[in-house]
Amino acid sequence: MSANQPSQTQSPLRVGVLGFGGLGQAASRVLAPKQEMRLVAVADRHGYAYDTNGLDPDRCIATYNERGSIGHLEGVGTLSDESIGDLIANAPDVDGYFLALPNLPNSFMASVARQFIESGWKGVLVDALKRTSAVEQLLELQNDLQAAGMTYMTGCGATPGLLTAAASLAAQSYAEIHKVEITFGVGIANWEAYRATIREDIAHMPGYDVEKARAMSDAEVEALLDETNGILKLENMEHADDIMLELAGIVSRDRVTVGGIVDTRNPKKPLSTHVRVTGRTFEGKESSHTFTLGDETSMAANVCGPAFGYLKAGISLHRRGINGLFTAAEVMPQFVR
Repeated sequence: MSANQPSQTQSPLRVGVLGFGGLGQAASRVLAPKQEMRLVAVADRHGYAYDTNGLDPDRCIATYNERGSIGHLEGVGTLSDESIGDLIANAPDVDGYFLALPNLPNSFMASVARQFIESGWKGVLVDALKRTSAVEQLLELQNDLQAAGMTYMTGCGATPGLLTAAASLAAQSYAEIHKVEITFGVGIANWEAYRATIREDIAHMPGYDVEKARAMSDAEVEALLDETNGILKLENMEHADDIMLELAGIVSRDRVTVGGIVDTRNPKKPLSTHVRVTGRTFEGKESSHTFTLGDETSMAANVCGPAFGYLKAGISLHRRGINGLFTAAEVMPQFVR
């Protein structure tokens, strides 16, 4: 094992989660049994909590759901309208953060990255960004991230993320890639548990965009879901898998398609999530590889697991002095024990 990689005999990596909606809460639960990572910092829109000894996910979730902010967490919580900036300033011993934040507006994640750059904090950030244009905004910051001594892993959820990395591996069998097709099925029992995620999905539908979806009230979202019987059908999405695979030199973005079905009223997936890579081998034969996720794995499992795997990989790079911006198609995640 490399000296730069955490082992079970070393202190756990100190991890923070920004955003504490459905994805952030799931992230805290994913971390709970881990020995190599410890949740020490959480922020939501109205406050933050920080404890170097570790935060209890159940207490955090109960406090957030009952009182509206993690800032009410007894003993370690602080209410703040500038929660991210105040957490950065008051939590110096965090190795890395998972940005489980809604990217509404589309420039939000880049603005958070700038906040970290300007703060002087040096560490690792990982996001689960979806949109190509949002990743393009981060690409404009890559020199600033490097100069600031930060390592940023972008597009590290399920798609982009897990499926993009699978496509990168599958591509190795071919001399030329003809197309990459990503199809996902998501099932959730109640859309309100993932309000920001569902709004981001709605923004991909015909007649909608990011600003329109962001401005929708909960009642308007409910009305739309009533019209569709809770089903969102998404085609030819603006998904950053395309730019990530292009940057990795695998295939041009116009040969990458992403779409799927989201059932907001049923935890069972409406279809199996998979990526299909079609190409030509050096012998001149056309073939396809397909990688399919198990139907029993939830959206949260397929987003948060890879995110922390990439966070661990990012921390390993950071400790070797390798900073800047990386995508899920460039770096292998490391399994978090």
